[in-house]
Amino acid sequence: MRFSLSILTLAALAGPLCAEVKPNSLFSNGAVLQRGQKIPVWGSARDGEKVTVEFQGQKVSTTAANGKWRVNLEPLTAGGPFPMTLRGDNTVTIEDLLVGEVWLCSGQSNMNLRLQQLPNVAEEAAKANAPQIRTFEVPVTVTLKPLDQAQGTWVACTPETVKKFSAVGYYFAREIQQQLGVPVGLIHSALGATPAQSWTSIDALKTDPALQEYVEKVQRKQATYEADLAAYPALRAAYKTKLAEWMAATGKQHEANMKAWEEAVAKAKQSGEKPPRQPRPATPRPKEPVAPDGVSTDPTVLFNGMIAPIVPYGIKGVLWYQGESNRDQATQYRTLFPAMIHDWRARWQQGDFPFLYVQIAPWGGMTPEIREAQLLSLAKVKNAAMTVTTDVGDAEDIHPRKKQPVGQRLALAARALAYGESIEFSGPLYQSMKIENGKVILHFTHTGKGLVAKDGPLKGFTIAGKDKTFVPATAEIQGNTVVVSAPTIAEPVAVRYGWANVPDVNFYNQEGLPASPFRTDVE
Repeated sequence: MRFSLSILTLAALAGPLCAEVKPNSLFSNGAVLQRGQKIPVWGSARDGEKVTVEFQGQKVSTTAANGKWRVNLEPLTAGGPFPMTLRGDNTVTIEDLLVGEVWLCSGQSNMNLRLQQLPNVAEEAAKANAPQIRTFEVPVTVTLKPLDQAQGTWVACTPETVKKFSAVGYYFAREIQQQLGVPVGLIHSALGATPAQSWTSIDALKTDPALQEYVEKVQRKQATYEADLAAYPALRAAYKTKLAEWMAATGKQHEANMKAWEEAVAKAKQSGEKPPRQPRPATPRPKEPVAPDGVSTDPTVLFNGMIAPIVPYGIKGVLWYQGESNRDQATQYRTLFPAMIHDWRARWQQGDFPFLYVQIAPWGGMTPEIREAQLLSLAKVKNAAMTVTTDVGDAEDIHPRKKQPVGQRLALAARALAYGESIEFSGPLYQSMKIENGKVILHFTHTGKGLVAKDGPLKGFTIAGKDKTFVPATAEIQGNTVVVSAPTIAEPVAVRYGWANVPDVNFYNQEGLPASPFRTDVE
């Protein structure tokens, strides 16, 4: 399914509203504002109109220019609910505002996966009466031009509404709310099957020659935008006609065939027989025309439509779960991902806020290079943490359902990086190696209270000599190091750990946090 929003259409809708004071949609009933730091509040109004914002005893004024206004509130105190009043030619009152901790949840399908998709949703939802946890859903919007408005609403967490919360986001928020005792707001801006370049601005893509191909793709799209916009209605009409004809001639029968096939597959599974082949339509379904703004996998389009509209809303930090769609460009991701982070921070102008991300989980089609790219990104980005998921993946499913440990581990990182708790928040991370007497001695950071092998001897280590042929290795914990060797490798040069699509590993620290896969022979 493709999502597109014409800038011209948006402007036509927004234009008549600029004559009166209006807040940005993020500042709506039920919103959560970030405590403890200056908070931008902005919206639209008539040029030259004086706009005054009153909140928590503060009263701040400005004059609208070019149809826009913005003020900054001094740091706020946690609590609520509070009202916010905007005064200009008219008066607007926003009700039920809370002040606490606000986190942006972004990425692709594993961030977008909802609590209702988990097998234990009934049990979890029943105990989710937590109105001080709230979420704002940024609508899926694909556009070549940055927007300044995200039409959404804030929703409080109840046993019914929580089912549509991001599962990772909810588990994270629940931990933070319980630990800090303050409201927690989640801004959910995520979409499945999307690469990092879609979430990155063109300015950030221009910062490195390795990303030039994306810049050129955007520029080509921009060059033909007006012509594509003019031609699109006719293409869309022709598509609908062809689709209707196809449905009548082929589609309905194919739907019936698919239903019968699904039933046959279910019966085959029950009886242990080989399932039948999936049927194909007699003729292919007509292809939907590409909208002028492109598709969700194009560079910059999700930054423009789903990140730009929420800048510079006050946030504590970012939770990011993405990388599956970049698994075939892992080396490039080492540049792309840090560039995106640096750009987001620069645009928010709130310093190097914590950026907490999830390392891609084990799955049969997920190569280890993308996990390595995420690991290496830690050295390029300040105030960042990576949550390892080697023990909560699913070899058969790119969307593993064990989301509670992911949210809990992200919360540990937040408690350490954002809230200053002196706790271990990461599993062991490879630091350096030394070769002595035919053995490799590995050193790690985040050893916590000590290194441990869970449920038996260490496994998942391989070792190689100069020929770079890796063989299974014996690995032993000695203090805060791991000593690796193999009887057939007299002169080792490199070690790898968990270097597989679905690693079979058991290396942790005593805090129960798994070590990241790594290789000492980084390309």
